[in-house]
Amino acid sequence: MRRSLFRIPNQFYGVVQAANSSSYIRSFTLSPISTPFSTSGPAAVSLARPIPTHTRAFTTTLPCSRNNKKAQKEEPKRSVEVASTRSEAAANDPFDFTNLDAGIAHAIEKLKDELSKLKPGGRFNPDLLEGLRVQLEKGSKDTVKLGDLAQVVPRSGRSIAVLIGEAEHTKPITTAILSSPHSLNPGPSPTNPLELHIPIPPPTADSRAQTLAAASKAGEVASYGVRQARGAQQKLLRSMELARTVLPDDLVKAKAKMEKVVETGYGDVKKMVEGSRRALERG
Repeated sequence: MRRSLFRIPNQFYGVVQAANSSSYIRSFTLSPISTPFSTSGPAAVSLARPIPTHTRAFTTTLPCSRNNKKAQKEEPKRSVEVASTRSEAAANDPFDFTNLDAGIAHAIEKLKDELSKLKPGGRFNPDLLEGLRVQLEKGSKDTVKLGDLAQVVPRSGRSIAVLIGEAEHTKPITTAILSSPHSLNPGPSPTNPLELHIPIPPPTADSRAQTLAAASKAGEVASYGVRQARGAQQKLLRSMELARTVLPDDLVKAKAKMEKVVETGYGDVKKMVEGSRRALERG
């Protein structure tokens, strides 16, 4: 067994153990050097530096791809393009009654709200006071809901109290109540200047007739809303016909289906009004 030392061109050296004359390498160790040294003798081996035993932890971070950034920037544009494509497809679909259904549903919902304010037997509903419009300044067209300026509180018996927030609103609120079609006569409270007392008149034949008329009027408003929704849908179908974006047979079928939807809306309005009138008459 003999020991030989050799030098590597990039300033690394190592110790090679070889057996006999063969070049079979048993072990090989590299370590950097900074100065030249002798390649012979026992002292050369002592110049070998020990290999560090400590380890260093390495972390890796995935690089951000430019393609990913580009895709993130283009994603909103693609969403807008998809939405516009869907809207165009809906605009060219004669059987898309989304707007028609929404218009009819809005008219019926408003009718339910108006009918719920009517009391059987012509009795007065205190909630109607909150919806009165109050003109705060003379000559101004701007009005404010009474419910935003005061609080309406039903009292025991047949009276209502109106609690006003500010003294300057007392006169405009009183004027709005007197000019309403509910035949009310508000008066100031003897103990609180910001409170109005309103006696509720007993129901009469006239009040019952007014209540029934209000129900019929609400039904007319709802029917007008259904008619407006039908007109918008009819206009859309007409534009498709002029642009020739759909087949004539599809237009005929779409119009027939539209009329069925509108007829159902009119029927719902009529049923609600008739049911409300029967309930008001029984009361």
